[in-house]
Amino acid sequence: MKPIFPSALLVLAVCSLPMDGRTAETFIDARTYPTQAAGWERFRAVEARLVRGFNDLCGDTFCEGEYHNLQALRFRCSVEAASGRVQECVWTFTGSTARVDTATGRIAVDARTWACRAPLAATTLLPVLLQALEQDDALHVALPGTPDSIYDGLTACL
Repeated sequence: MKPIFPSALLVLAVCSLPMDGRTAETFIDARTYPTQAAGWERFRAVEARLVRGFNDLCGDTFCEGEYHNLQALRFRCSVEAASGRVQECVWTFTGSTARVDTATGRIAVDARTWACRAPLAATTLLPVLLQALEQDDALHVALPGTPDSIYDGLTACL
């Protein structure tokens, strides 16, 4: 007599898959929430607003130091697919500095990247976050459920 336990597990595993054969995603890119058509343009507009704000203030703040050519790369958020709750947002940056070795003529390059997390409240919903970041001064607006801003997260990171 063969044990039926392994066979039962296989049947349960197959039956738990969605009907179309895809596996369910717990978290998705915010640009595709609630659908790619609905989320893409709105998120990209918010990202562009953040980049403009960063570029406007960079020379007087973050870009005064060793890495004076900081560039914003991407702002990305992960969202719980079922609820729209934001799990995490990260904004990536790059910068470099280069020096000439006067004895050899070689260029010494120090290039870095930063991944700065946004100081979000644990229960932040994506539509509420996007609405807040659609304000004129997106970098300094208080994030939903917290007194902190994207700018506050950047000062702790860059």
